[in-house]
Amino acid sequence: MSASTLPLLIRAMHLPTIAREYDQAIARAEAENWGYQRFLSYLFEAEANDRLQRKIERNLKDANLPAGKSLDSLDQQKLPDKVRRQLPSLLEAAFVRRGDNLLCFGLAGRGKSHFVTALAREWICRHQLQVLFIPAFRLVTQLLVAKRDLKLPQAITRLQRFDAVIIDDIGYVQQSPEEMEVLFHFLAERYEKKTVVITSNLVFSQWDQIFKNPMTTMAAIDRLVHHATILEFTGESIRANAAKKRQS
Repeated sequence: MSASTLPLLIRAMHLPTIAREYDQAIARAEAENWGYQRFLSYLFEAEANDRLQRKIERNLKDANLPAGKSLDSLDQQKLPDKVRRQLPSLLEAAFVRRGDNLLCFGLAGRGKSHFVTALAREWICRHQLQVLFIPAFRLVTQLLVAKRDLKLPQAITRLQRFDAVIIDDIGYVQQSPEEMEVLFHFLAERYEKKTVVITSNLVFSQWDQIFKNPMTTMAAIDRLVHHATILEFTGESIRANAAKKRQS
């Protein structure tokens, strides 16, 4: 095999970073008198780092996270004490790997969505987890369409690839029996397998407004809380206070 053939083989083996860095790495290795091990380590570390970055970028795109909501933009001093204390352990994402749940309750404007979005972004970037952020009404709509097309099992299977699914604003979904059925089916399929993160303006005692049927309500709550961290977002509305500051 001639030296000119090697770059072609590298590309054929789908090693784009090594192919890009190869000539420069050869020149540097000769100039700095690298050994074979250092030369190969340089190339494969570059390939591995680029693959990791591409994976993170893909996962961020697939996550559909709201723009502008990150850990840097999260004002942690405005979080309730219990929530602030839990933040470091939640960032480590051990509970996501176990398939446990995270349930966030509070009135509108208390920072629930910003908080879980910031967590999700860190889970993707730090731990390379796959996360999906989806409003409750959109999830229900997608599942109803899949059921209509006789593809509900396939739709739920596709969602199972995500380590965590964040269902935002579940309290705003005033469901018909059919909507209730597909959402419950989704929650039941993820039970003790994959993580569900929920934000809701309704506490559990009000969830009969969502599921309508008392038995289904209790069954859904039972599955969610069995392995779950529950956080309450109290205090004044962050959005309302921000609007007052802008006006003043």
